[in-house]
Amino acid sequence: MNESPSVVSRNPADPSDIVVRLPAAGATSTAEAVEVARAAQADWLTGGAAARSAALTTVAEAIEAAAEELSALAVREVGKPLTEARAEVARTAAIWRYYAQAPFEPTGAVHETAHGPGLLLTRRRPHGVAGLITPWNFPFAIPGWKAAPALATGNSVVLKPAPEATACALRLAEILGEALPAGVFTVVPGGAVAGRAVIAAADVVSFTGSTAVGNAVVGAAVALGVPVQAEMGGLNAAIVLPDADIKQAAAHIASAIAGYAGQKCTATSRVIAVGAALDPLREALTEALRTLRVGDPADPATVCGPLIGEQARDRVEEASRGLSVLAGGSAAGEHGWYAAPTLVEKVPPDHRLLREEVFGPIAALLPADDLTHAVRITDSSRYGLVTSVHTAGLDAVLHGLDRLGTGMIRVNAPSTGVDFHLPFGGTGASSHGPREQGRAALDFYSTSRTYTLTPEAM
Repeated sequence: MNESPSVVSRNPADPSDIVVRLPAAGATSTAEAVEVARAAQADWLTGGAAARSAALTTVAEAIEAAAEELSALAVREVGKPLTEARAEVARTAAIWRYYAQAPFEPTGAVHETAHGPGLLLTRRRPHGVAGLITPWNFPFAIPGWKAAPALATGNSVVLKPAPEATACALRLAEILGEALPAGVFTVVPGGAVAGRAVIAAADVVSFTGSTAVGNAVVGAAVALGVPVQAEMGGLNAAIVLPDADIKQAAAHIASAIAGYAGQKCTATSRVIAVGAALDPLREALTEALRTLRVGDPADPATVCGPLIGEQARDRVEEASRGLSVLAGGSAAGEHGWYAAPTLVEKVPPDHRLLREEVFGPIAALLPADDLTHAVRITDSSRYGLVTSVHTAGLDAVLHGLDRLGTGMIRVNAPSTGVDFHLPFGGTGASSHGPREQGRAALDFYSTSRTYTLTPEAM
């Protein structure tokens, strides 16, 4: 399949507004960018921890200084509601500031030998060039939480962003270009051709996106012997127990279903009401979804803005067809790719809503007899990213959580939300390889070496 010779990014709220149009990077130009990054990496590493820390701090400060501009760009290019866009930019700056301390972290340990005199040392070193393939839904935060630890550990970076977030990636590159030496951070705009070229040439690969593409990325990297991590889809559940604060749970779940039009891998897609929680939750959640503001993402009051594209909008509408709809309907009157926050029930077990990630503001309400049944329903999906549990009982939390097969569990909170200083990732089809974020990212972007020093060597 031939790739289009250009990258075109449109405003989801007004598709006639072309945010950026530019030539796509081909395989040759992408490979050349990786080689430039490889040449720059040696000096970036040997420049020392203080220089890397100062550069990452400068990036954080520059992002903070440009916060309103970057927020407005995210609103325009990827349709992110302004309040969420501002929060993402603030989080992005915090991520860079957090990893700015990492260059001073220990890179190894000293061990006693098993027999005789000498020393055993372990030391972590960068891979070389980190190839990053990122999605459009968090155009600043996800490149940040991949690039910052990669750079902190002494790698150089080549970023291949989703075409829909090209303008955001290029603006980020301008900011980094003012803080980093030439060639240390490069953006290659494009689609599948550029992505495959990054995988073929990089020394370590990190991907976030759909499960289908993620599996292909993992397969290609593994075949080349390249370390790879992939964060992919989610079909996340919210479990509501009868003792929960139903109104609060409904508010949390509604925001996790419809916030940013459900275009988050951590969005809630299944709502599991245990026992007597079903009827009051149905009423409260339906009302909560109906009252959420849908519309112009530039309005600070908007919660649910447009979908990223026409096909994405159509998938949401098709997913609810023929089902019992409690909340939803059309989002008429909007020029862009909008869909109303939707809640359905009486969903057949083999329906796509219970098997596939729709990636839109839609969720299924499901009944469960008890917590054990709810856990079984949650774990029936091939995805295992995050589960939210809503209850007033600590015993239920402690006994139920260990049985869940998901990588992250949030209690009395929306399924959405990221603590960037802790590991992020799931199980099953949601993730492959080591965790992202926190100290786990520092381990992924470096490789361990063992040194044996004998008296003769010393």
